[in-house]
Order: sequence, then structure tokens, then C-alpha cells
Amino acid sequence: MTSKNYGKVAVLMGGPSAEREVSLKSGNAVLAALKRKGIDAHGFDADKSTLRLLEDGKFERVFIVLHGRWGEDGVIQGALEVLDIPYTGSGVLGSALGMDKLRSKYLWSAAGIPTPDYAVLDANSDFDKVAAKLGLPVFVKPVREGSSLGVSKARTVAELKAAWKSAAKYDDQVIAERFIDGAEITCGIIADQALPLIKIETDREFYDYEAKYLLDTTRYLCPCGLPADQERAIQALAQRAFAALGCGGWGRVDFMLDKGGRAWALEVNTVPGMTDHSLVPKAAQQAGIDFDELVLRILETADAER
Repeated sequence: MTSKNYGKVAVLMGGPSAEREVSLKSGNAVLAALKRKGIDAHGFDADKSTLRLLEDGKFERVFIVLHGRWGEDGVIQGALEVLDIPYTGSGVLGSALGMDKLRSKYLWSAAGIPTPDYAVLDANSDFDKVAAKLGLPVFVKPVREGSSLGVSKARTVAELKAAWKSAAKYDDQVIAERFIDGAEITCGIIADQALPLIKIETDREFYDYEAKYLLDTTRYLCPCGLPADQERAIQALAQRAFAALGCGGWGRVDFMLDKGGRAWALEVNTVPGMTDHSLVPKAAQQAGIDFDELVLRILETADAER
């Protein structure tokens, strides 16, 4: 497909979520790439007026680069379905499930996809029992948030309770998750292609917001250093995990690799970052796909999925 066939393209970024600043960086990088390819692309910092502007402007495709709420939870996807405008990435169902770590675990468990044990936390939780069930340390996470916002590692019962309070500032649903002591691995997906795996190494306690977006000391190993057959197995598992949630188009699946080499699915990102620190562009580059070509391939999912 040549650039003239794409028509008028809107790039949605920013929005009201806690990941707004990262989304603006990703969106501007995508917008610049589309313009370099000669595409009639226009950027929008998404707000309540955006849908009217898309309809009035007769946009033919939407490239969604909204991270977090609105962009990854099915909200904007449902609105664009009503307007009958093709958009990139997962549909309503896949977006909503991918954003929800708890319901992802329900489905993965039913599908036989390994995911760490967990417990739902609230004000009435018996934190001693949770610690006894999962062991310490544990990770505490908001159910519907990204970029490691609100995530803490708790080593004691007192820290577990404090971590729940911190996570609850981001979401009224919070989970504690069994700690998997091993390497963090991520797999990008474009259409039917699983990209080379990336192994993530950080000097911080875990791969948190600062390690993701602010520090230059985080190490991204691609090739990841795993044996080829193990890498292929994890790529296939990533595709299964992605499909089990009804996701499509493009995205990323994150895993922890335990000491025995078993991969445990943590979460799906249906609108991964597209900044200079982001993982999908790094993996695509290893596969011989430069940034501008990657952006075009993602844009093409607006046609393939709808």
C-alpha cells in the first residue's frame, strides 16, 4: 500500500490518563514518521471534542497512541466503531481485557497459559494470609494502569499494606502477585509476526517508571541471549497469550522467566510505547524494520483488523 492510499490519518495522543506525558512523546514520534512517509497525518491531544473533530474532518484512519485510560481500555475503540473509522491495534474487547491485569489472569489460567499466582487486595484483606499464600516479597499492582505506575515490591506485611494503599490511588482494584525471581522478557507482536525477544536489565529494584522512561542505565538485550528454541517457544506463548485476550493488530506481551527457564505471562500492552526508550521499536530494529517502516506496518492494521 502506498502512502496516497492511506487517506487522511489522525494520530491520537496525550489524553487524560496518568501516562499522558509518555503518550505525547510516542504520538509525536509516530506523527513525524508518518509525515516523513508522505502521509496526510494530523496530531490530536485527545479530549472530549476529538470525536467531533474526527468526524467533521472526514478522517479515514486513526492511529491510536493513547496509553492507559481511554486508549488501551476499549473506550476510544468503541467510539471509533460508532463513527465507522478504522483504527490501529486491538478492538474493544481485546483492549478492555488487555488493560485489566486481573481478568487477563482469569482467561490465561483457563487457557493454560502460565501466569503468577495472585490475590485481590482491598481494605478488608487479611494481609498476613496474603503474604502466607504468595510468599514474600510480592509485587502489588493497580489492575488497570500501565507504565508500572503504582507498582511496588513489598518485602514485609507492613510494606504489603502500604503498597496496597499506594496502588489504590491509581485504581480501586489492586492485586498482589507472586514474585518470580528471574529475568524480565518482552515480546512485541505486529499482525502475525512475533518480534525478537528483549531481555531487560535494570540496576533499580525492578523495571519501574524511571527505569522505563527516565534513566539511560537500563539495558535492553536484543538478541536476548536465550537458546533459539527457547526464544521460539516464548514467542509462540506470547502469540497465544495475545490471542487469548482477543487482542490483534500489534502489541507487546511481558513475561518473567524463572530460574528453571519457564516463562510466566505478566500483562499485555495493546498500545505500547513508541519513544526512544520503547521496546517494540528496539525489537523491530533487530528484525530489520526501521522506525518509519514499523509505523507504516502498524497503520496497516487499521485495515486488516476492521
